[in-house]
Amino acid sequence: MKNRIPLQLLGHDEYLGMRAGARVIEQDEYGEKVLLLPDGTYLKLFRRKRVLTSAAWKPYAQRFVENAAALRRLDIPCPQVLKHYRIPAISRDAVHYLPLEGKTIRQVISDGLSEARATALRSQLLEFIKHIHSLGIFFRSAHLGNIVLTPEGTLGLIDISDLKISWFALGPFRRRRNLRHVLRCREDREWLRKSIDWAKLDQ
Repeated sequence: MKNRIPLQLLGHDEYLGMRAGARVIEQDEYGEKVLLLPDGTYLKLFRRKRVLTSAAWKPYAQRFVENAAALRRLDIPCPQVLKHYRIPAISRDAVHYLPLEGKTIRQVISDGLSEARATALRSQLLEFIKHIHSLGIFFRSAHLGNIVLTPEGTLGLIDISDLKISWFALGPFRRRRNLRHVLRCREDREWLRKSIDWAKLDQ
């Protein structure tokens, strides 16, 4: 897949100006990972975790950019990339993007749902996962915290750097493997299994 958004160098002063007034959304012991900028856009920072890694020839930021473009071609809602940066001063690559509007499935559940609405949402999620499998989308980081219900009532994906798209529909092994990722969180698993047969994903 061709990266249609060019990689740009971002100087340290430019970076500091961009992040001025930003709110840190996610960080770890290595530093900031996701920033909410004052204009409502996001800056996601990526570091290379190991010396010997596939990120040496395809950095995670580039994967995010390419996956966003591919998902949009497939009509799967996802964040809209604005810029793609390399920031030498902090040894990071970065993606500046518009967030996908809506709430994650986890947020929707925590807000409270009637049983009828919960059952309908589970069925919608099942059909969505079957659909992305049919499109060849293998999402190793799939869970209810990065599947979003949009204001239009459709489902979309966020946190998309750890995602691969094949030319063909996923086979049974990869569908089961993807499903294990979706079901690995106990709270997610208990909610999902209340009213639908997830074995249907292998059909």
